Amino acid sequence: MKYETVLIITPVLSSEKIKLTTLEYINYLIINKANLIFEEHWGVKKLAYPIKKKKYGCYHIFYYSANPKLIYNLDLKLKRDEKIIRFLTVKIENEAFSYYKFSKKDVF
Repeated sequence: MKYETVLIITPVLSSEKIKLTTLEYINYLIINKANLIFEEHWGVKKLAYPIKKKKYGCYHIFYYSANPKLIYNLDLKLKRDEKIIRFLTVKIENEAFSYYKFSKKDVF
């Protein structure tokens, strides 16, 4: 199955710690035999509404294929991490994945 996970990391961290946090989750996916297709750093953006008293968040997105059991464990890990203020994992259907491939030809 193919998935998309968006992380919002607290902006209070230094840029180095933000990179380490994203690398931690990239390594977690790779160690657990997920096939990382694409990852992108969107930078610090203003939130639509405050989350945990924060008005800004650092966005990062992952596209990957993995076993559904891994998603459950990843969600638990993300919920327990205080550096992550919000996250969302969505299953991508084949048609949607084809659209992503077409819209970002140079990335995939």
